[in-house]
This record gives sequence, structure tokens and C-alpha cells, in this order.
Amino acid sequence: MENSRRKFIKQSAIFAAATYAGTMGMSAKSYGRIIGANDRVRVGVVGFSDRFKDTLLPCFLNHNKELNFDIVGLSDLWNYRRDLGIAHLKAKFGHDIKACRNNDELYATKDLDAVIISTADFQHALHTIEAVKASCDAYVEKPFAETMDDAKAAFKAVKASKQIVQIGSQRRSGENYTNAAKFIQDGKFGPITAVDLVWNVNQPGRWRRPDLVAKLKEEDIDWKRFLLNRPTEAFDPRKYLEYRLFWPYSSGMPGQWMSHQIDTVHWFTNLKHPRSVVANGGIYTWKDGRRNWDSMVAVFDYGQPDTTDGFQVTFTSRMQNSVGDVGEVYYSNGGELNLITNKVSPKGGLKEREAAAMGLKANLLPEFDLSKTEIKAATGANMGGDSLTSGHMRNWMECVRSRKTPNAPVEAGYSHSIANIMTNAAVRTGAKAIFDENRQEVIANGKVFKY
Repeated sequence: MENSRRKFIKQSAIFAAATYAGTMGMSAKSYGRIIGANDRVRVGVVGFSDRFKDTLLPCFLNHNKELNFDIVGLSDLWNYRRDLGIAHLKAKFGHDIKACRNNDELYATKDLDAVIISTADFQHALHTIEAVKASCDAYVEKPFAETMDDAKAAFKAVKASKQIVQIGSQRRSGENYTNAAKFIQDGKFGPITAVDLVWNVNQPGRWRRPDLVAKLKEEDIDWKRFLLNRPTEAFDPRKYLEYRLFWPYSSGMPGQWMSHQIDTVHWFTNLKHPRSVVANGGIYTWKDGRRNWDSMVAVFDYGQPDTTDGFQVTFTSRMQNSVGDVGEVYYSNGGELNLITNKVSPKGGLKEREAAAMGLKANLLPEFDLSKTEIKAATGANMGGDSLTSGHMRNWMECVRSRKTPNAPVEAGYSHSIANIMTNAAVRTGAKAIFDENRQEVIANGKVFKY
């Protein structure tokens, strides 16, 4: 009886969607994956990471009851974390959770609808391919990819599928960022002349996991499966747990931090990638065996291809002094759009005296508040995690049901990956990195950048 009821609800939803497909601007075929309003969406977890436990799961729990989502399985290569994850999820959901040693076992689960992917940085793209090939929708943590080969393969797989994929660029679900995008795209800001991006911390333990490293033994994981398509390397628990410090498992600062901020540049301007990048970085303070830098600066040239227009973007990041904190500031001739204060102001704009010296008129932006109303990330929710990620998770969940395009589709992930890879290439080669549009490859020193 229950199966018949579920089938009737699903068929009714599809029939109704087909009836109104023309007026809604969607084909009847595109409604074929709509899940009935009373059907529970069953979600699997790929990787019981700190990011999942401390942020993604609380954000999921803000909305899962209202939207009828459930977590039914967990895949993790390490038995210790897998057991911790199962116990944690059982306590949160009050029912059994299927424990899977790897993703093959997870995707063998019957009626799995979607997954949340929060694994090592270099694995995101490849795990996305696995998900869409298993006909699962996916919420995928950023960075989307750390090499162009992985980015292209995952982009192609997603576009060839019917799956809803949300990249974890949660700024795209924030009211202040949405207002900023509209302000710029409506022409109210004027041409962008420069952008300053900064991400500074003073945390010697950032990305370190010494207690967990001491627990991990090679026999407790599938090291070969962890490496995926990376070069064969001897087992190293630090590379498994502190991967953000070690290339080619992560680019570190570009993939972890810059990917968030450079995505707003692409979003606000509708540009897909930089024209070129020069960058420098080094390990100046935390000499703990890491391969990735603790300080870096990148300078981007943005604009339409083969034109003289455009603007410069700088990204600076350091891990040994937090002055400057985290922020994004956009500049035009008339002032600034500041996503630290969430205000547009005439600060730095062209004043009357300076304009008159060249026979010009003053150009000063009016004051404008980018966050006049509270961010509506979760109606009546507990707001575990943070408001941006909570709103982003909700957007994905709603799109899984509606089959609409989410706020951060795969194109967003592909674009930020290009910028990240260009930056990584520029630092590691010491040469200007460019993007070959025809080949879809990053070029530095006249060579395609791989590792």
C-alpha cells in the first residue's frame, strides 16, 4: 500500500508538472526527476570531515524536517572516523545509518537520491563524477577541482547528467552578496577599477591534525583508493589528514580561501576567468614539513579577451598575523563597495576639486546598505553552522525537489578552479599564468601546468 501511495504521488506530481511545463518555461522531460512532496529525499555522506560535522550537518539539520530530507548512509575510508560518523548521525537522526567502507558500497545502496561531498580538496571533482554517474544529486565542497584534467572531466560529467549539483560557494546564497551583484550588474557602481581580496589568520594549528595523525595506521584505510589519480606515494598520515598543507592534494590558500572570494568576481562581472595571473608565495614562519605556503600574494588581470579594458584584482593571504582579517572591497571611480562593512560609499571617489582640474565633473556614489534586512537563510531554524552555508544548503535542497538551477552551479566551480589553478601555476613556476581558451588549459612558462 505504501509503495502504491508513493508511486501515485510521484506520478501525480509529474503529470501536474507536464501540464504546466509551458507556462513555467521547463520541458515535461525536465520534471522526470521531481521527487513527490511527500517522498523523503535520502542522502548519503561522502567523508565524515570536520567541515561536514561542524558546519554542513548543522546546516542540513536546519531544514531537513521541513523539506523532508534524511541521511541514510556514510562513506569514509578510515574505520575510526567512519565509526565516529555513524554514532554521531545515529544520535542526530534517531535511526540506523549504513556504514560504507568506500563510495562503491555507498552507491550500491538502494534508492539513494543525493550525497554531500566533503572530502580532500583534490577528490571533490572525482567524487562528483561518481555521484552523477550513480544518478545522485550532490552538494560538493569547494574547491571544485585542483587540476584542469579533473575540472574538465567533472564538468563534462555533470553537464551530461540531469543531476542537481551545488558547489559550496556559499556567498552566492547571502543577501548582502546578492545585493552587491545586482548593484554592480545594474550599472549603479560604474566600471570596476580594482578589487582587493584578503584572507589573514594567525593560527599555527590551521589545517593541522596532530592528534588524529597519531591515531591513523595504514592498515585502517585504503591508501590506494585515497590517492585516486594522484601520483603513487608512500602512506603518510599527514597527507591523509593534513592534505591542505601538501600539493598535489591541495593548493592550500588558493583552493581553500581564494576560491570563495574570486568566485564573487566572476559572479558580479559575468567573467569566466582571469586573463592572466602573477603570484608569489613561500613558507616563512610555520616550517613544519608542509609543501604549501604560509604567505602569498596574487595579482590578476581581468577583462574581456583581447581588449584593453579591464581591472586588477589582488589576493593576499598570510597565516602568521591576522591584521586585515578576511574581506573583499570593490572599487570604481565613484567610490567603493565594501563587503566587510556591507556598504557602498563614495569613499575614494572623484571629488569636485580633483575633477575640475581636468575639466571633469565629480563622481561620488551615494551611500547604500547591502544588508538592510536580516539574511533569510532559514525560516524558524536553529541556525547551526553559519547563516551563509545554511542558506546555501537550503537552496540546494529546494533545487533537488524543484529541479531548478542552484545558486552555485557547476559553472561556478569550473570558473573558480581555473583561477585557482592559474594562481597555483604562477607561484610554483615563477611565471605569468594564462588560460588557453581553445585547449581549456592553464599555461605557464610555455607549458601546460599539471603538477
